[in-house]
Amino acid sequence: MHARPVVAGLPALVLAALIGTMAMMSFVAVIGPVVRLIGLSEWHAGLSVTAAGVLWMLAARPWGRLSDRIGRKRVLLLAMAAYTVIYIGLAVFIDVALQVVPPVLVSVLVLVGARGLIGLFYAAVPPTAAALIADQAPTGQRAQFMARLGSANALGMVLGPAAAGWLAYRNLSLALYVAALLPLLSLALIAWRLPATPPVAAAQAGARAPMSRLDARLRLPQLAAFLAMVSVTIAQVTVGFFAIDRFVLDAAAGARMAGIALTAVGVGLILAQVLVMKLEVHPRRWIIIGALIAGLGFAAVAAVQQPWQLPATYAVAAFGMGFVFPSFQALAADAVEPHEQGAAAGTVAAAQGLGMVAGPMLGTVLYRAGASLPYLLVGVLLLLLCGLAMAHRAKETA
Repeated sequence: MHARPVVAGLPALVLAALIGTMAMMSFVAVIGPVVRLIGLSEWHAGLSVTAAGVLWMLAARPWGRLSDRIGRKRVLLLAMAAYTVIYIGLAVFIDVALQVVPPVLVSVLVLVGARGLIGLFYAAVPPTAAALIADQAPTGQRAQFMARLGSANALGMVLGPAAAGWLAYRNLSLALYVAALLPLLSLALIAWRLPATPPVAAAQAGARAPMSRLDARLRLPQLAAFLAMVSVTIAQVTVGFFAIDRFVLDAAAGARMAGIALTAVGVGLILAQVLVMKLEVHPRRWIIIGALIAGLGFAAVAAVQQPWQLPATYAVAAFGMGFVFPSFQALAADAVEPHEQGAAAGTVAAAQGLGMVAGPMLGTVLYRAGASLPYLLVGVLLLLLCGLAMAHRAKETA
């Protein structure tokens, strides 16, 4: 029997990534009700989420390369500490703003600025964590380990908004404070349970020129990361508005409906991740299958007329997305050399950040033109990803 590969500190890393992503994405469930209550417009919500995406896009690659040079754990501790402080400050401001509404300009500046800084520092976590796993997992077996990390990140993207939506139904401020304290728990887990990680790039200094952003080895992973994140952020940033307007709900009930939909997403996502971990399927094939299912599921939201249909369609879409997210990370990890893992993970994470930039603003602008339009666009984008992955496979086997 062969010894099963072990990644030191993996449980703590996966749990920290899950909790950190929950905090990052819980904002999207409450941003709709918050902007309505403090007198802002939908595009202000899109702008605040987009600000995080801009800085995520710009910072992810440098963070990944820094982790190659100074060690994964040091980068994770630095980033999570700053992330925690800023998030708590944002929660305090929103709590005060809900009681004494500040001028619109002040609210916009604080929301956009704080959310941008959150994106800047959290951008270090996904690529550094992925690189840490790639350092220890053997080539050809990384997909199983990446699926665990990808599952944690994807599940956090669902559980965070879902939990925030449920809490916001009773108390918006409570939801924000809970989300703000989650990164502190991640920080403690990393400091306590993650072993020290020496730099990996020093021994390879001068071995190869810096990785290009357009490296041919990472084209499909970057495309998948970008299109998947565009789709997810559009669906998440609009769900609160969609629930309020389609079903004629007040702000609190809209947040609760969004929470129900995103809880259903969690169910679909968990089922998909079990399949990814149990079945030996090439990551590219998972992308093809997942993008097809998710595209059809999100497109079906446009036809929703009854409240129960919204969580049902989101669950189907999430089942497909659960195949996509860990798969593009595994493709990237297997495509590069050991000393390039941080740079490769950062490059793919930057593509996700670009999706975070484009998705929220595009989704909120389209929503003003028609509530169904964002979901129809998401369906088209994911079917496009399915086609691109099939074409890539055909090209390699030709």
